[in-house]
Amino acid sequence: MPDKTDHDLGGMVGGSNGNHAFPDPLKQGVYEAIYRRRDIRRFLPDPIPEEILLRILNAGHQAGSVGLMQPWNFVVIQDRSIKAKIKSIFLECNRAAAEVYAGERRAMYDGLKLEGLAEAPINLCVTCDPIRKGPAVLGRRTMPETALYSTVCAIQNLWLAARAEGIGMGWVSILDPKEVKAALSIPDPIVLVAYLCLGYVESFPEIPVLEKIGWEKRFPLEKVLYWNYWGGSQGE
Repeated sequence: MPDKTDHDLGGMVGGSNGNHAFPDPLKQGVYEAIYRRRDIRRFLPDPIPEEILLRILNAGHQAGSVGLMQPWNFVVIQDRSIKAKIKSIFLECNRAAAEVYAGERRAMYDGLKLEGLAEAPINLCVTCDPIRKGPAVLGRRTMPETALYSTVCAIQNLWLAARAEGIGMGWVSILDPKEVKAALSIPDPIVLVAYLCLGYVESFPEIPVLEKIGWEKRFPLEKVLYWNYWGGSQGE
């Protein structure tokens, strides 16, 4: 698929005096996608047009990767019988996960909708090939796990592009990777990184659902920000 995005922005980015910021409308769009991204579990049955799906997948494929190794693969699942297999894996894993909680926390957990596997028109499995490009990948020798990190960058691109297209995406992590790999015929040494659901939604929550119901809350930036060294404050 031609990458029209680079061409379309060609005359709109850059500027004098080293100012390469996007024009304000484009800049605002980037931040809107970041701040309005949500982990979605409820989907409408409406199909995603192929050109939009390919646009989202291509956005994922534009992610940065260590040594430009591009370790990801995207497995698009539309077959209902395969979705049903994955749903059965989820149900088994979710029963075990629920046992970790008790009392009010357990009741809250049992009330959560944690997947939309059958409802979402598209399921998407994202994998990582840790040996793609061979043993000598520029920048990877001391941190081989950067292959996985690169794949997660691709997933974030997918999420932001989907949100920009008005499509919800949910990451279903309560799954047994070995069983999912078997269901999808994924060979070793390919690593399953994420199983995602994509589809149109009735609405996007104003704040994340887990924050809304009081399961967790977002830390203020100051709590996770240090300057110059671990524990360092600005101005020290």
